[in-house]
Amino acid sequence: MTTRKRAAFLLLALAAAAGAQAMSIRELRTLEAAEKDGKAYASYYLVGVLEGLREGVESSQRDGRKPAFCVEGRRLEPAMARSLYQTELTRNADSYEADMPVQLVMSGALKNSYRCTR
Repeated sequence: MTTRKRAAFLLLALAAAAGAQAMSIRELRTLEAAEKDGKAYASYYLVGVLEGLREGVESSQRDGRKPAFCVEGRRLEPAMARSLYQTELTRNADSYEADMPVQLVMSGALKNSYRCTR
């Protein structure tokens, strides 16, 4: 497991252990701006969200349910998390409010970028 993956996993595990709710768009922006390493921490969080959503889709496929998005052999790497998130926010700026969860944006990005073809 890479250092980034470990950091993202740790961040998500701490949030889950604390019973914290999902981070909002506003909270992610605040984290990026307020902390010395805020941009890196936000990137770790986005990677964790991406990997969590991907695991959720893979789990639903294993259970025979229709997935929300399909990678289908296309490239989807952790390093793509920030660009997917930013692109979704830019394309659909009118659809998202600052208090909405980051997971909602990332889910929308994955649904739009990795549409199921089968």
